[in-house]
Amino acid sequence: MVALTSAGGLIALLEEHDDALKHYALQNLDTLVDQFWAEIADSLAHIEILFEDTKFQYRQLAALVAAKVYYHLGEFDDSVTFALGAGELFDLNAQSQFVETIIAKCIDKYIALRTKQFESNELIDIPTALEQVVERMFQRCFDHEEYRQAIGIALESRRLDIVEQAIKRGDSAALLQYVLDCSMNLVQYRGFRNQVLRLLVQLYSELKEPDYLSMGHCLVALEDPLSCADLLNKLAQGSPKHKLLGLQLAFDLEEAATQKFLQQVSANVAESADAVKINKILSGQLTIQLQLEFLHRNNHSDLLILKQSNANLDPRNSLYHSSVTFANAVMNAGTTCDQFLRDNLDWLARASNWSKFSATAALGVIHKGNLDHSMTLLKPYLPQQGVAGSAYSEGGALYALGLMNANHAQPLDYLRESLKGSTEDVLQHGACLGIGVSGMATGNMEIYEDLKNTLFADSAIAGEAAGLAMGLVMLGTGNTQAIDEMLQYAHETQHEKIIRGLALGMALIMYGKEEEADATIDRLLHDKDALIRYGGIYAVALAYTGTGNNKALRRLLHVAVSDVNDDVRRAAVTSIGFVLCNNPGQVPRVVELLSESFNPNVRYGAALALGISSASTNSAEALELLEPLLKDSVDYVRQGALIAKSMIVMQQPSAKEFRTHLAKVLGDKHEAQLTKFGAMLAQGILDAGGRNSIISLRTRNGTNNMLSVVGMAVFLQFWFWYPLTLFLSLSLTPTALVALDEELRPIQLEFASNAKPSLFAYPPPTTPPTQEKIEKVQITLSTTAKAKARAKKKEEAEAMDVTPSVPVSPMSATAPTSGGDEVMAEASAEGDASATPTDGKKKKKEPEPTSEIKANLTRVLPAQEQFISFAECPFQPVKKTHMSGILIMENTRPDLPVAFLEMNASKLKNAEGAAATAEEEEPAPPAPFEYPFDD
Repeated sequence: MVALTSAGGLIALLEEHDDALKHYALQNLDTLVDQFWAEIADSLAHIEILFEDTKFQYRQLAALVAAKVYYHLGEFDDSVTFALGAGELFDLNAQSQFVETIIAKCIDKYIALRTKQFESNELIDIPTALEQVVERMFQRCFDHEEYRQAIGIALESRRLDIVEQAIKRGDSAALLQYVLDCSMNLVQYRGFRNQVLRLLVQLYSELKEPDYLSMGHCLVALEDPLSCADLLNKLAQGSPKHKLLGLQLAFDLEEAATQKFLQQVSANVAESADAVKINKILSGQLTIQLQLEFLHRNNHSDLLILKQSNANLDPRNSLYHSSVTFANAVMNAGTTCDQFLRDNLDWLARASNWSKFSATAALGVIHKGNLDHSMTLLKPYLPQQGVAGSAYSEGGALYALGLMNANHAQPLDYLRESLKGSTEDVLQHGACLGIGVSGMATGNMEIYEDLKNTLFADSAIAGEAAGLAMGLVMLGTGNTQAIDEMLQYAHETQHEKIIRGLALGMALIMYGKEEEADATIDRLLHDKDALIRYGGIYAVALAYTGTGNNKALRRLLHVAVSDVNDDVRRAAVTSIGFVLCNNPGQVPRVVELLSESFNPNVRYGAALALGISSASTNSAEALELLEPLLKDSVDYVRQGALIAKSMIVMQQPSAKEFRTHLAKVLGDKHEAQLTKFGAMLAQGILDAGGRNSIISLRTRNGTNNMLSVVGMAVFLQFWFWYPLTLFLSLSLTPTALVALDEELRPIQLEFASNAKPSLFAYPPPTTPPTQEKIEKVQITLSTTAKAKARAKKKEEAEAMDVTPSVPVSPMSATAPTSGGDEVMAEASAEGDASATPTDGKKKKKEPEPTSEIKANLTRVLPAQEQFISFAECPFQPVKKTHMSGILIMENTRPDLPVAFLEMNASKLKNAEGAAATAEEEEPAPPAPFEYPFDD
């Protein structure tokens, strides 16, 4: 059969009066349109007329042909219109590029209309044909059991009914977890996300075995403390397994919720035998105590690194002094180990003014979490009535008290009294910071008023801390009255420090508010004062942290390239790391061009954005972008790159080369001060928490870690005020596995890590440099060797008592020549023999085991979780999703004896120091000591 070269004949039939001929022509054109679409396009008008003729029996076929022609012309909107007019003739199951493209366009159009309708709360007319295509697409997904695809389209188009159908038709447990992950990471509109979470709570409860832990996570995201309390009460009254789940849920709530939320939950927990244990967990004290014990037991801080680095820095320089102070604090955060300070009292005594303030405050980071003994440890430095002390040391002690009790309101009364009873700016500064850290997210209006009174005194030093503390206390409340008061005072004051503190405080108030914060963000970003615009940028970062919101990203990118102030531009680029911390893989692509900007502030921001989002991930893409920034011509860009890289390679094997680079930077006397500050701080970050902590803005359950996010946001203000560097300690999360029984006691058990020990081992300790002894190598000529051999032979002959009757062989004169060779050969043989085993075989290196046995209260890295197994253990975790953190265990062999671990870290050691009574006992934390400051 001869192939067709033209569709002219078929096109001509469209002008016939007989509908049968037109039908024949359209049928054939439908099969040939991919080949002759250019020729058919000239007759599109006639085909459209056939479609618009309601009396024409085959008008849908005409619409299908027109849709295909418009598709080839690239007019996709017109193609979609005619494809919808084709009705059932548009086959969704056809495997062609045309069908896939039109379906995608239909879905995009449907999603846009549904989203607009949902967000505007207005009824928008959606074409019936469009709805029918989407419904048919959903049905196709159900028929092919492609439930995840259906759920994805349904979530974007705001169709909760389809989400529910898909979950009930498929593997409900797996699909529920998929929807939960999508809603927390991909659904950008908060109102719809809350509707999805409500649906999930209902569906989780309808499972054959309800997933109470996931229900709790949903309720925390919904900010519903009453429902959380009801859930805990239900579990407390259930079976033994349910009671264990209730305890595990309480730990999960404590990790993810605010102080105010937990207090409301605790107040509504019904009195029962388990209520005491649940309230103890919700108070956070048990978690802090367990983490303190873990960090104390497993402290692998390498003090030699600090010693060597400190030796390379001039102690008379306050910047270098502070950098070593901060590095030591972060390196030993929560370990209670202040050995470096004890060993370097002369160096410590050099601190003056604000360096002294930071040095005292650093003690709060080292003893972070020691709630029971915080006042005792800091007593030598805290303000005492009738005793004149250094204001810097006393102010730092108040700040340290807050850091030790971070996110726990125990010392608030004492701090408030110290704030009211002091007129010293430095003391008020430390008290305000301490109140902000310990009273975080309490929303306490009385504390807010106390801080406001300090602010209105218009002291630059105290006012800056007061503005920041007001934001910390009202964290995440979205209190518009507080915003109005703080913004008004920011416009009235003349102190830049106060304006900066208030700007960041307003941003903190909008933490996690997403769309609700848009009005405030607009007010701040349109202000003529760059410092207030700076706060507006952080309001975007904190309001949309971990959402990946496109609107927020567009706003940040616009400001990053358009604002006239470098500080604002730097903050805008840095904030990208906060918004995308839930999807760190996107950040390198977003900031790639910004990292090459001519503006060094933008490059600095790009570096920190990579570090914040990719912290502890060892992201190859992020590290590749940081490499040129480590060699940047500007000192503070190198500083930012060093800090960012240290965040990314925390607890990673690849950190070995980076440690060498840091030592080289610190040892280079020509390197800039700011770069050395970054290198010193990077060393502390690498070994944070005794090499047992990581930085992560997300919890193990995939929600934002409020404490970590806030700590990171305030830490970044070290650009303006170095004492705020210590807020980095709030971002540290211990990588611990702690197993508890039903009585909340740490069990003495063992579990397997089915991976090579070297993959997740601690880095080897630094060895002190040794002076190599140069050995002199003496070269002996052959003639000299022969002469020495003859002389030696002669001496031996004279020394022997030989009788005259025994003749000497005439060959003895020449024997030394061969004898010398024999001696040398024997010596060589002895040397070879000493180097070679007696059996003549070389010892083979034993292969590394493929698994290891680990004990309770030990380090488990995020990448190591997949290798953890309790298969051989009589205790099994009630939580199956994550094998790290605090786990409640179920005893499957109650007939076996159980041993428990003793908690030593929270016991205060007496002044003289008590030696361990047994070799296996853990050492108690060192006694407090007074810094050798000259007041």
